[in-house]
Amino acid sequence: MISFFEASLAELSIHRIGNKSEDEFYVLSEQSIVIKDELLTGLLMKYFLGPYEKVNEICRFFHPNDNLNLNEVYHFAKEIFEKGETFHENTQQLAKYLYEVSSHPKIKSGELYVGYFENVQIEGELHDAIGIFKSETKETYLKVYPENAGFGLSYEQEAINISKLDKGCLIFNTEAAEGFKVAVIDQTNRSAEAVYWKDEFLKLKVRNDNYNQTNNVLGVYKNFVTQKLDEDFELTKADKIDLLNKSMKYFKEKESFDLDEFSNEVIANADGIESFKNFKKSYEEEFDTPIADSFDISSAAVKKQARTYKSVLKLDKNFHIYIHGDKELIEKGFDDNKAMNFYKVFFKEEQ
Repeated sequence: MISFFEASLAELSIHRIGNKSEDEFYVLSEQSIVIKDELLTGLLMKYFLGPYEKVNEICRFFHPNDNLNLNEVYHFAKEIFEKGETFHENTQQLAKYLYEVSSHPKIKSGELYVGYFENVQIEGELHDAIGIFKSETKETYLKVYPENAGFGLSYEQEAINISKLDKGCLIFNTEAAEGFKVAVIDQTNRSAEAVYWKDEFLKLKVRNDNYNQTNNVLGVYKNFVTQKLDEDFELTKADKIDLLNKSMKYFKEKESFDLDEFSNEVIANADGIESFKNFKKSYEEEFDTPIADSFDISSAAVKKQARTYKSVLKLDKNFHIYIHGDKELIEKGFDDNKAMNFYKVFFKEEQ
């Protein structure tokens, strides 16, 4: 859903946020930083954006009074998108506001990074995005280096593991009137005091619309067919393509999705249906993304997912068979004389 192979980091500001209840203060940098080291830029891109490749839940900003402009983070992000020259000034305001809501004694102090990214892809479209990230967890690293015909050993304390982003959000410059598209991460505290990041600082609600639901079900089903089925059943690639084709046909022809109807019409096997429902449940738990058992189908999401549903059976480097219809018209076998697999295809006329 989110990828960054075309993305670039245009500007970055760093501040430090203390815990207000512990009489710690905030430290604001006077200006954004310029990064000229390409390796460092690559590491930062991995640290900031890498975790979002697994994020499927998209949120929006809101405010209890139904006035988006009263949402502080929305207000400052909107200012940045509209007036790029105010980037650093608005990151300072974001830091001050985060400090104000960091009042629980268990909230850890840490660095706040605010970055402006260009060409981040979400749901198949490229947009600029503002990233807000906080690092709270520090680790100690050992360093080994050549010394005196052997090796020396040292360590570095209070270092940041770039494979573990503690807290973050990406705000995409699209659908501003609805509260932007926002992806959020909170990997550290999941207890009551930790809700300050998503609920108090960002004030987000899940964009649980038909597009999201349709997109998620099709994505889960595709992963089920291509990754899970082999563990429980013996299926040919032609069988898998047929299952994918049936699911796409269902979504293109129906106006609404019903889990039981979909399972019976598309999978049509009791053991397979149970396996799919368990796979869907595991996905919901792993990504904390509930998927309704019924909803109206979004044609835009179907069109997007159709691009990733492949109906091509690749045979070595000699042949590609495109399967669009009845899989009963194709049979797989093995030729003992040639010691090779083969497919037999039935048809009435050439076109």
